[in-house]
Amino acid sequence: MSRFSNLEFESESDGELRSEPSNVPKDGSFYMRDAQAAFEEGDFERALRSFARVLEDNPKNPVPWTGQVRMLIELGEYREAKLWADKALEQFPREPDLLAAKAVALARSGDLQAALAFSDASFEERGNTPYLWIARADVLLARNETRAEYCFEKAVSMEPGNWFLRWLIARVHFYYDRFVISLKTVKEALALDATRAVLWLQAGLCQRQLGLIAAATDSVAQSVQLSPHNATANAAMVSIPETDFLSRLRGRLRHFFSK
Repeated sequence: MSRFSNLEFESESDGELRSEPSNVPKDGSFYMRDAQAAFEEGDFERALRSFARVLEDNPKNPVPWTGQVRMLIELGEYREAKLWADKALEQFPREPDLLAAKAVALARSGDLQAALAFSDASFEERGNTPYLWIARADVLLARNETRAEYCFEKAVSMEPGNWFLRWLIARVHFYYDRFVISLKTVKEALALDATRAVLWLQAGLCQRQLGLIAAATDSVAQSVQLSPHNATANAAMVSIPETDFLSRLRGRLRHFFSK
């Protein structure tokens, strides 16, 4: 069954959500906070579920609709992202971030002309958020255009102290095999907040692609140390076949958890 057929109001047990005091009501605000927290932890499936729960509380809120489209993109489900964006745009045809998200889904699906048109439309609606600029850069990279870097700089200039934006930008560079630039960007994010497991994981992914095995080992191990429950699963994303890396990583993890 397509995810699209039951995406809007998917239900999961609250036990999989972020822990909060029992007296905190699990309303739309709770699930919105959980969705953002899950996004920042790189747990896109959990974020997707929590955005769906926000819609149960208020289906007229464009933010969770856009959030679901963005999570589908992060999960690599570009066809579903486009379908969900179309459904959301029926209600919010002029929502800038939603138009931008559809532009990214189209670009990564290979429909480059339509992607540029939707990116243009997001700015024509007087949108001016960092995500619009990141999405624009995503579209331009898909089109092999050089102006993407200006768009990334524009996004960062709007919130220069925000590690999360740099992480998003690093992920875009990584998707387009720009591993050196992705690593540089994630190091800038780490300079802002070195306590984020997703940043160390992203650094490890970049370092592995660049053949920096010892550095990748250290970065992934640091990610697991910071978040042993979910970063261990995230570390599996590395999928590194070299036994040298795996033996190094196991050794580092034994070192951390024996302390």
